Amino acid sequence: MRETRAMPVPDGLDAMRVDAGLARLLGLSRTAVAALTEEGSVIMDGAPMGKSDRLSAGSWLEVVLPEPPRPLTIDAKPVEGMEILYSDDDIVAVDKPVGVAAHASVGWTGPTVIGGLAAAGFRISTSGAHERQGIVHRLDVGTSGVMVVATSERAYTVLKRAFKQRTIDKRYHALVQGHPDPSSGTIDAPIGRHRGSDWKFTVTADGKPSITHYDTVEAFQAASLLDIHLETGRTHQIRVHFSALRHPCCGDLTYGADPRLAARLGLERQWLHARSLGFAHPTRGNWVEITSKYPADLENALDVLRNA
Repeated sequence: MRETRAMPVPDGLDAMRVDAGLARLLGLSRTAVAALTEEGSVIMDGAPMGKSDRLSAGSWLEVVLPEPPRPLTIDAKPVEGMEILYSDDDIVAVDKPVGVAAHASVGWTGPTVIGGLAAAGFRISTSGAHERQGIVHRLDVGTSGVMVVATSERAYTVLKRAFKQRTIDKRYHALVQGHPDPSSGTIDAPIGRHRGSDWKFTVTADGKPSITHYDTVEAFQAASLLDIHLETGRTHQIRVHFSALRHPCCGDLTYGADPRLAARLGLERQWLHARSLGFAHPTRGNWVEITSKYPADLENALDVLRNA
């Protein structure tokens, strides 16, 4: 049963937008308030309100609150190949294998980092959306490497802010086809959803600002190993940016990689690895840097190129 709140609009919210004012009044996110207005659950003086309408001090307000969140249930299952790289009372860092999602989601029935941590006996922060509690950042299912999860409420708040403010040093290594010119540089190109696919992204003028810095670590005849620093963190950012330069990640058939080269290198996924994370510890303040070694399939591809 959903709860209904009824009250006069406080003087301090006079003339504020409905989404901003009710977010402050009720402790909800503006997105949640917008959803309530869309379903007609925000009424002022008998009239339904839109999210951008203005509140009027003293007017009678009725709000049907959203359903309370369900208790968190985690499908605790060990994750084969997932190693704990670091842990303390506030955080745990894992080496996420390919084929593992960060958390449960609609349609995903495979292993998750959260499930693996629960099976290993870790307590996860209860902060965050229901299915993403403790998650302060994510890696794609098809990307391996370092991922950090908050185990305390304080760590969740501090790390979420740090990722948002871009004070986390995120380093990826990628093997891309050919040789980017220049060998070190910056890609500044906005990214948005691909018009022909809900799960694919592309460089587009009306996309979100996206900045990728890169340096060539090792050059081979057919490919280059890059060290990549992300200034922003868009979905598929590295894959999209280097595909746009016509240097897609080796093995990344979704974004234009050569299937013949992928087969020669023994790759069944994109050669992309979250190499390291550096950040100020959320409670102690000291700098923490966590590094992940290459998994066997990515190391094997490099060996093939080096021995060519």
